[in-house]
Amino acid sequence: MTKEKQEEKIEKVKPEHVHKGRPEEKKYSEKLIRILAKDIEGELNVYVGLTKIKGISWSVANAICKSLNLDKKRKIGSLSKEEIDKINDFMKDAKIPTYLLNRKFDIETGEDKHLIGTNLELQKELDIGKLKKIKSYKGFRHAAGLPLRGQRTRSHFRKNKRKSVGIKKKGSANENKSEKGNFK
Repeated sequence: MTKEKQEEKIEKVKPEHVHKGRPEEKKYSEKLIRILAKDIEGELNVYVGLTKIKGISWSVANAICKSLNLDKKRKIGSLSKEEIDKINDFMKDAKIPTYLLNRKFDIETGEDKHLIGTNLELQKELDIGKLKKIKSYKGFRHAAGLPLRGQRTRSHFRKNKRKSVGIKKKGSANENKSEKGNFK
């Protein structure tokens, strides 16, 4: 009888010590998830996976997880279709603090908004085109492919690495000295 009781105790203890995964993770484990027109690997955490989308930084991903009550450490492949739709709808009209938005006081509309993906890339190209059109200093620098923010250009931002300015090679300097000494 004592052996039977010990076996029963072992069976009771065993399931408690076994690591249990989240049931929703086992249900929806997918390899690729499409969120906001971007394919994200399913084994990444939600927090890390959201940052793979252009226009979503670490702080914005944190704000998304907090406002939608998503676990940041949960695998993104385990998200249900409803949760993915929640994220998509939330980012279309982002209700996050103003300091996290990437387009504050838009020039055309005057409102604060957050751009994501292709909208962000397109708006950036339009802004650069506008700078070139009005012939501002930044527009000229963009057109010439030079830095805009006051960096020095003597030693950096050179497109052709072989041509150097203000430096003579040692071999050519030695040839010049030997030619000067031979006046006979």
